[in-house]
Amino acid sequence: MMFGNSTVKGRAVPRVREWLSPALLTGMTALFVSFLMLLIQPALVVIPLGLFILLCLVAPFLPGIGFFLPVISRRETVCRAVALTFDDGPDPGVTPRLLELLRRHGVPATFFVAGARAERHPALIREILSRGHTLGNHSYHHDPLLMLRSRAKLREEIARTQDLLSAFAVRPLAFRPPVGVTNSRLPGVLRELGMYCVNFSCRAFDRGNRRIAGLAEIILKKVRPGDIILLHDVAPKGGEGIEEWLGETEEIVSGLKRQGYQILSLEDLIDRVVMERLNQSTV
Repeated sequence: MMFGNSTVKGRAVPRVREWLSPALLTGMTALFVSFLMLLIQPALVVIPLGLFILLCLVAPFLPGIGFFLPVISRRETVCRAVALTFDDGPDPGVTPRLLELLRRHGVPATFFVAGARAERHPALIREILSRGHTLGNHSYHHDPLLMLRSRAKLREEIARTQDLLSAFAVRPLAFRPPVGVTNSRLPGVLRELGMYCVNFSCRAFDRGNRRIAGLAEIILKKVRPGDIILLHDVAPKGGEGIEEWLGETEEIVSGLKRQGYQILSLEDLIDRVVMERLNQSTV
């Protein structure tokens, strides 16, 4: 399956058409090569199959690789433009101050929220939306091992967050899996829910703000045109270090501007609807 495009107000909206995933094509190739090996050198039959299994184990942990499904992790462009995304929030100690920082700089962001946190802090969700930012779905519990769970559990985690956010008259179309890991069950779940997968191409391996020293330096050295930047709007471990994190984030935004980057909304960068607004009367 593949997510194709229709348009709403000139912007692409994902729809589904047939798509042969690299996983399927690789598996078919491995079987064909194994069959040839069986005819020529039977002792070597396990090599292509073993390589395929190894690839299936490794590929899901590469956030820019759409092995099982199409994954948007950046925009191929020569224009000096990037998008800011924040995962795991909202957090009452961090998100309001981040929103003020973004307001001062006049830049948009997309917040991939965890449903459990959104349910605890509805006022922050309303504030994010009132400031003109967009929401993405980051599962309900943000279980790092979610992709090892059953298909039913995976669907429940995504759908529960969708249902929760519909109370705010929005429907995210973009899903970002916890820690960027995908699996072979995800495409079917997203197809059923009318969503698509968005990961990232520039991160500082901050481990959910457990490591924030030098965050700006890492991002500003790595960033390239078309990048989707991953950050986290959660308090550093122990609730300390918020001021340091805000300083690093301020430097990221200022540094991007100094380097001549335009900070676009995720929608504008990838030219695809990230979040739909719902009719209030239907919510």
